[in-house]
Amino acid sequence: MNTHTPRIENGSRRGFLRSTLQAAAGLTLAIYLPGARAAGAAAAASEFEPNAFVRIGTDGTVTVIAKHVEMGQGAYTGLATLVAEELDAAWSQVRVEGAPADARRYNNLAFGSFQGTGGSTAIANSWEQMRKAGASARAMLVSAAAAQWQVPASEISVNEGVLSHGARKATFGELATAAALLPVPADVPLKSPRDFKLIGKQVQRKDSADKVNGRAQFTQDLHLPGMLTAVVAHAPRFGATVKSFDASKARAVKGVVNVVRIPTGVAVIARDTWSAKKGRDALHVVWDESKAFKLGSEEIFAEYRTLAQRPGLVANSTGDAEAALAGSARVLRAAYDFPYLAHAAMEPLNCVVRIGEHECELWYGAQFQSIDQPAVAALLGLPPEKVKINMLYAGGSFGRRASKDADYVLEAVQIAKASASRAPIKMVWLREDDMRAGYYRPAFHHALEASLGADGMPTGWRHRLVGQSILAGTAFAGMMIKDGIDAVSVEGAANLPYGIPAMRVELHTPAANQVPVLWWRSVGSTHTAYSTETFIDELASHAGQDPVAYRLALLGKHPRHAGVLKLAAEKAGWGKPLQAGPDGARRGRGIAVHESFGTFVAQAAEVTVNADGSFSVDRVVCAVDCGMVVNPDVVRAQVEGGVGFALSAALHGAITLKDGAVEQSNFHDYAPIRITEMPRVEVHIVPSAEKPTGIGEPGVPPLAPAVANALAAATGKRLRSLPFRTEELKA
Repeated sequence: MNTHTPRIENGSRRGFLRSTLQAAAGLTLAIYLPGARAAGAAAAASEFEPNAFVRIGTDGTVTVIAKHVEMGQGAYTGLATLVAEELDAAWSQVRVEGAPADARRYNNLAFGSFQGTGGSTAIANSWEQMRKAGASARAMLVSAAAAQWQVPASEISVNEGVLSHGARKATFGELATAAALLPVPADVPLKSPRDFKLIGKQVQRKDSADKVNGRAQFTQDLHLPGMLTAVVAHAPRFGATVKSFDASKARAVKGVVNVVRIPTGVAVIARDTWSAKKGRDALHVVWDESKAFKLGSEEIFAEYRTLAQRPGLVANSTGDAEAALAGSARVLRAAYDFPYLAHAAMEPLNCVVRIGEHECELWYGAQFQSIDQPAVAALLGLPPEKVKINMLYAGGSFGRRASKDADYVLEAVQIAKASASRAPIKMVWLREDDMRAGYYRPAFHHALEASLGADGMPTGWRHRLVGQSILAGTAFAGMMIKDGIDAVSVEGAANLPYGIPAMRVELHTPAANQVPVLWWRSVGSTHTAYSTETFIDELASHAGQDPVAYRLALLGKHPRHAGVLKLAAEKAGWGKPLQAGPDGARRGRGIAVHESFGTFVAQAAEVTVNADGSFSVDRVVCAVDCGMVVNPDVVRAQVEGGVGFALSAALHGAITLKDGAVEQSNFHDYAPIRITEMPRVEVHIVPSAEKPTGIGEPGVPPLAPAVANALAAATGKRLRSLPFRTEELKA
């Protein structure tokens, strides 16, 4: 290993190095995206463009190149399963590595020409693409065997990485060199679901073993020769800038090698993270707050509530909601407040940068390569192809690493550039940086009104939402903002499935208030599901009707919503009495149903409420319709994780501002749920022949409203804001 080569201990990376050394004898398949040029004859592996999804070495190793980052959601396993299924490979011979930054070849088909992971699209957009990659490889191996054995290709069988014809057998590795000389087939048939051996089965995850034994390579694990570490002193208020700073005490800290000013603050560069932190602590920075944001959470919500009293831009309108509300003797109203939320991934933001004379190389859990690569290139004055991005594992994201403006990646590059050193630099955000200087789920206020007819069913519905736009001013604005409506602000509200004759959804987007906002796991549905599902539950209660039956009566045109609702209710024992709580504690059961990212989820929650208002969530029963399931264990894990993630926010999550400064800093005051707070979770998957849809995020939205509805069933009290306040539930 030369002095410029990083120490990478990831197993899939070692597989890559081995396959590179064996390139002359190995097989690489170029699977082109729609619209790309037709594939020509395959030659030696080194002659193929690097847009392949499959690489087969002479040792029989099958390397699947994943265009989506593995951040705990099971993308590597799912993508590898699609390839291995059509290839008929043995699961044990399959390895996975992250794709380089190259949107021409690794674009997310759901996003057009954009390379990135998000919107729970990893499997959905790769469903046919990765299967075709495997099927093409299989066809070439079969053709190679047929030519060698002088038999019809149709008579050759493939199983567990071995091709057979009578007594003849050959492994993938033995046929790789010959197969590499054959043309890539233009089109290949795919298996019928009835022939699946891996898809739909519970195969072992490809990342689990390395994460357990420590071989998995996260950015925080990466060490390059001569590498330095940097941490940044960020402004305490959004919009503030550095006026002046004194670095004398910081430079005196043992291990500190440099202190540099960058656009986002002052960076301390040291030989290790602890020294860099100590150096930052010793800095004296004077901040210019003349243009800083100085409002607190209460002032923000006061503005939002005022805006909600007047009409906004119309996101959706059917019938005459105003007339229905004005003409009804029974009108219910409710208003909801949702705070800013931090992403709080277990691995805070980090990035390793090495700037060369005419190129730049980065290592990190890359999520939005098509944003990051050109942004870095523009900063350094390089062609984008001279910015190489190595995609490592990411210790969670929940939307934070999908930066709409490459903020933290640019910060890392700015530090490396300002350091005037050729040494590679790892920029590290500590938890406090993530909490106080990051991006947040926008705060929102909702105001709802509904009129009821004589039968208790809704005749009119008006929903006003007030909150910041995530997309305004970004590269996504042209695609996702129409007539002033940010689609992610109203998702889950503008497409409400209930058959209400007159509906009107309006949006107010306040002027930018300098608090940086970003998508947070399940985005707009994090707040729209809560307001709509607790309000519909309240309508059912006011009408004296069963909440499940009430919803089903309104879901006649949405059978998949109705299907998961029925299944969750059945598995939860809906309608059966709950076991009595201890010492007279009140118990309740609630339900919610929501569709996001093409997936339908219903959740039924059981709670126990004590006299002092404290409560526990005892059980959550989930029903999921996400189309055809690639790996049921991954689906269950994602839904279970979604329940825990959503419950953390419902019980504890709130980023609050005072005079413009974020008050929270770490897990002591922005707490995730503890293991004792996690309920029993059951996940029931609806069998489906539909194409796969998203699963990383859809488990989040129904949880909080299901719990709130259970609390209302137990206490009769409706909770209008998150996180829950136990004092509102006192007996």
